[in-house]
Amino acid sequence: MASTATAPRGGARVRVQQFGTFLSNMVLPNIGAFIAWGLITALFIQTGWITLVGDKIFGYAPGLEPGQYDYGFVSSLGGWDADGGGIVGPMITYLLPILIGYTGGRMAYGGDNARGGVVGAIATMGAVTGADVPMFLGAMIMGPLGGYTMRRLDALWSHRIRPGFEMLVNNFSAGIWGMILAIFGFAVAGPFVKGFSNGAESVVDFLVEHDLLPLTSIFVEPAKVLFLNNAINHGVFTPLGTSQAVEDGKSILFLIEANPGPGLGLLLAFMFFGKGMAKASASGAAVIHFLGGIHEIYFPYVLMKPRLILALMAGGMTGVATNLVFDSGLRAPAAPGSIIAVWLQAPADSLLGVTCSVVFAAGVTFLVAAFLLKTERSADEGDLSDATASMESMKGKRSLASSVLGGGRTSGISSIVFACDAGMGSSAMGASVLRRKIQAAGFPDVTVVNKAISGLDDVYDLVVSHQDLTERARRRTPSAVHVSVDNFMGSPRYDEIVELLRESSGGPGSTEAAGGPAARAATAAPSAPAATGGVLSPASIVLGGTATGREAAIDEAGRLLVATGAVDPGYVEAMHERETSVSTHMGNGLAIPHGTNEAKGLIRSSALSFVRYDEPIDWNGKPTEFVIGIAGAGDDHLALLSRIAETFVDAEAVARLRAARTAEDVLVVLEGVGV
Repeated sequence: MASTATAPRGGARVRVQQFGTFLSNMVLPNIGAFIAWGLITALFIQTGWITLVGDKIFGYAPGLEPGQYDYGFVSSLGGWDADGGGIVGPMITYLLPILIGYTGGRMAYGGDNARGGVVGAIATMGAVTGADVPMFLGAMIMGPLGGYTMRRLDALWSHRIRPGFEMLVNNFSAGIWGMILAIFGFAVAGPFVKGFSNGAESVVDFLVEHDLLPLTSIFVEPAKVLFLNNAINHGVFTPLGTSQAVEDGKSILFLIEANPGPGLGLLLAFMFFGKGMAKASASGAAVIHFLGGIHEIYFPYVLMKPRLILALMAGGMTGVATNLVFDSGLRAPAAPGSIIAVWLQAPADSLLGVTCSVVFAAGVTFLVAAFLLKTERSADEGDLSDATASMESMKGKRSLASSVLGGGRTSGISSIVFACDAGMGSSAMGASVLRRKIQAAGFPDVTVVNKAISGLDDVYDLVVSHQDLTERARRRTPSAVHVSVDNFMGSPRYDEIVELLRESSGGPGSTEAAGGPAARAATAAPSAPAATGGVLSPASIVLGGTATGREAAIDEAGRLLVATGAVDPGYVEAMHERETSVSTHMGNGLAIPHGTNEAKGLIRSSALSFVRYDEPIDWNGKPTEFVIGIAGAGDDHLALLSRIAETFVDAEAVARLRAARTAEDVLVVLEGVGV
């Protein structure tokens, strides 16, 4: 069964993973630009492929070094003509850092607004011109700093600008603040990053000179399996490797993490010496890993038998040592870590060494892993499905590539249930969002309902739950496919579920399963329009919340519910208790605090409260503008929750809520969604 287990949250590990994810999210969208730069470099610089072929064709002229022939246009592309023009230098100096700074600024600002990206790019330009080294680390600092500080400044005068002056204020504030950050980047960030880069380069040089660089695999290989590789690879190896490639034409650092050899060797060992599902799936996983460059495909095999990490360490060290012996490296990052990408980025004089590093790394990993597998005392092959689930839990999302490892039921999905602690808020809204996606994808017979975990029966094909509740849901529905999410409003896993339905649509997916459509329809959230009156009253809508943190915001939303007479005062304490178990932050700037399932006895009638904050409050590290308190006695509030869910996946509707001046304006937006 392809289920998604939930591992206990380890504070330090989770924070490093989040940091690594943030770094990689700045770099990965721009990998295409890195590849373009790497290909131009590989083809057109002095020791590039075209120059090499030209030398072979025309021969060497007396007194000239290879690459000194005048190839006209080709030479000018590489930037090695007499005028010092070309593409390579400007791309590495300006284009790539500014792209990273723009992406980081946009991420830090939040939403789809490019404003933070523009300020981040301006700030990055200051750092770029403040030092004579490729400013990737500077871009990773100045870009997010520009976006975040611009967002904080915008919040200071949000809703205070007189009509007609919005464009003037927005443009000049971005320009002035961008100028200040650019000066700061030039005077402070550039020199600081240059000093850091020089220090880090000295450390790398020390490791190389003393033949210690292979020891980095002792840390890198376990980090990959635990998804800490992004913080290391994109935060350190890519910036330092790029600087080294500019000076030397290549860098060994690009192959410390991206070498596909260790993973290939591990999977080959399972092909020959594994057992059961692990043996059967290893060949397909090897193709995906080696040719597709998806390294995560082999992580579950290590999680299933943790001592195999020794084989990966040995193979990684062998690969690094081989590159040191051959003095080989890559011109640019190999992304993804496929053998095809590795060869494309290898200079002509490094092709043999790079190939040997992959082959030798795979060979050593294979031998060590084979020995460990053959000396395994236990006859149990291990649970590859559970290992895959553990891997997905650490990563925070399901991997479509790893679905080949689960061996579970993925066909005939016709009934989906969203499960949460109380079944009155988070699950209802998540079910609404997913239901619309599934219907839009052309699966009208697939039902999506919501329930409290305590009310689950093992009759559903697929269960969606918050990652902190998945283990409880699995105990109630052990035969279902389980999907964990941490963002009910905009989780990328919804698209993966739709893809899973497409993959399984040819299977035996009878709509009569799980008690039949009629039985399930009885528990489905209402989809017909429902008036907000009686559930959300104008008296329960506040457009200028005064809370500055999560706890105070829960109190503020809870007091509104108490004031309407819908709940007893003790229900507010139950809202706090619910928050300590699982966060009610839904994503997209929305939180929906509500009580526990045990507190339903304190609810007199279903009601909602609505609080908008002019300046987003911190909700466990997530900015929150809207807080909707929920008290659900029955199902009469679910139709409105469905409309709220539709609202918060509609950027235009959210903008109307931000601009609302009266409680009636809010009601109009909520009643007008989807009609």
